[in-house]
Amino acid sequence: MSKKTDRRNQLIDIIRAKNGASIKELANLLDVSEMTIRRDLAVLEEDNIVNNVYGAAIYNPDKKYDSIDNYEISTAQTKQDSEKNKIGAFAASLIEPRDIIVIDTGTTTENLAKHIDDTIEATALCYNANILNYLRAKENLTIFIAGGRYHTKTQMVESAEGISLINSMRFTKAFISAAGVHQNLGVTCAYAYEVPTKKAILKSSVEKILLLDSSKFGKVKTAYFADLSDFDVIITDDSLPTEWREEIERLQIKLYLV
Repeated sequence: MSKKTDRRNQLIDIIRAKNGASIKELANLLDVSEMTIRRDLAVLEEDNIVNNVYGAAIYNPDKKYDSIDNYEISTAQTKQDSEKNKIGAFAASLIEPRDIIVIDTGTTTENLAKHIDDTIEATALCYNANILNYLRAKENLTIFIAGGRYHTKTQMVESAEGISLINSMRFTKAFISAAGVHQNLGVTCAYAYEVPTKKAILKSSVEKILLLDSSKFGKVKTAYFADLSDFDVIITDDSLPTEWREEIERLQIKLYLV
């Protein structure tokens, strides 16, 4: 087990035992910098092991392991990365010639951008640095960029001017990411600054396509931006629980399991 994995396992044990802890407290207990703790918690939060509630790291009781001491972050990340890659590749296959698409910020939508056919002629708008890096290599795409403030954690760029650009355009397909989907509390993301842009692309698009891995279902993040019924299509992995498949069918949303 690597030193990094061992430290993250210690973090999980501390947070679970103390029923929550601040970043400063965790840094003192493990004798590392607060920045190191923030990076570790970002990984644990991405894998739904902990939740950030008002600046405190809280253990997620819904996340279960055979043994917490044997949990390997790298294994979980590899599995999640594989799912996101398959979801992104399938989503990219839905893009048709002359489509006008908008690609939301997110790691799953990055995989969409990576898999877009190099020969397809279409128009794409994005507002994420990593996604732009993939798109700029596609010579047959016409690319629009919504600019503004750059957020290092998410690679997102956002501003009122960027939202005005989105509002002035119309898209045949919007590929949208989310950090949580709850039956009662809707579709959520991690940061409030994402919300106005997400709402703008929903309003400006004909077909709204939600991309997320199955671990996000049943989860709630701080920033609400849509109801599940606002989407026309959902693309996720085949580990999606039966009750969610039934709910999506009830809402008459097209579901793709990859």
